[in-house]
Amino acid sequence: MKKVVLSYYLLLFSFGHTIGQKKAVFIILDGIPADVVESVDTPTLDEIAKNGGYSRAYTGGIAGGYSETPTISAVGYNSLLTGTWANKHNVWGNGIKDPTYNYWNIFRVAKSANPALKTAIFSTWLDNRTKLVGEGLEKAGNVKIDFAFDGFELDTIRFPHTEDRRYIFNIDELVSKEAGKYILEKGPDLSWVYLEFTDDMGHRYGDGPEMYDAVEKADIQVKRIWESIKIREKEFGEDWMILITTDHGRDKTTGKGHGGQSERERTIWMVTNSTKLNKSYYQKPAMVDIMPSLLTHMEIQIPVEIKKEIDGTSFVGQISVKDVNATMHGNRLKLNWTNYADQGSARIFMSNSNNFKEGGDDSYQEIGKCHLLPATCELDLPPTEIGFLKILMQVDEEFWNTWLINK
Repeated sequence: MKKVVLSYYLLLFSFGHTIGQKKAVFIILDGIPADVVESVDTPTLDEIAKNGGYSRAYTGGIAGGYSETPTISAVGYNSLLTGTWANKHNVWGNGIKDPTYNYWNIFRVAKSANPALKTAIFSTWLDNRTKLVGEGLEKAGNVKIDFAFDGFELDTIRFPHTEDRRYIFNIDELVSKEAGKYILEKGPDLSWVYLEFTDDMGHRYGDGPEMYDAVEKADIQVKRIWESIKIREKEFGEDWMILITTDHGRDKTTGKGHGGQSERERTIWMVTNSTKLNKSYYQKPAMVDIMPSLLTHMEIQIPVEIKKEIDGTSFVGQISVKDVNATMHGNRLKLNWTNYADQGSARIFMSNSNNFKEGGDDSYQEIGKCHLLPATCELDLPPTEIGFLKILMQVDEEFWNTWLINK
């Protein structure tokens, strides 16, 4: 009978379908350190990684630098969503007090490129949709999520708030089952799934069997979504990218805390089925790399003014450089970067304003060109009072930015 019902759904939802359509889903499993996910039995994540890859990654921006970002949940989510660190998106804690929506999130970019795309969010937290994405807010672009299954932490009747936090596991079960069902039946173009229970067990018990058990349970929940994706790829010929990550690690002493800049708190991980990964994926990518990578898979062009501000670089497809860094040596600007191109040159621009953050424009002045090899370059700066500089590096249609702040 199950096969009959499944066949019915596949037939029903195949009408109007386009073969080879690019779709993406990203899943955040909250608060799982890389060393924990690597030591626990996770057959689903392992299977996905065999199709694409697993890599340790990092969050937290530049430690000790202008983009240092707290290793806190909502902060990490927004770094993923916008491809920027907290110095830009302005989310510094779980209260999400005053987000800067001028740095577009992935849903806004996708809907702007193609309003017909279907989007979905499956989540415990209501704030993920209402505050981070800013659904329906004019200042956030009036983005509409086509299907939302969230906010269950507010339902104390259905999910009584017990001290042991087991009710969060029950919510994650509900969320993951609905995500698997909806993705199978509807195949939304871009989806976000958020599962919380692992972080709750980390806060309560730290490193230990309770945390490990929660990770194993999360792997089963991911399987519901992965199985639906495999069916849709087989039956409809769709091209799906799934990306699973975590938002932060945990402290080394107890495994209960996070928020700081220790190596274990900053170290996260990624699993994806993508077969178009470039070398940067295996060289400790950043949380902010996820957003441009998903959009690259979906073949969605990011508006140029938004692209100039994104801190991440796609680990899907071909790239030229990454991790641009700027320092001053007298009146000379020195640039360093990680190079991925065999040849070519980059145009270098500078601006001494940051009007973009408030919704304005920054005037960039071209100050020179640099050969991509040997991945370093020095340029004379035009006469200017050097206090704050935004440096922009351009190769063809690619952009990378860095800030230089002289206090």
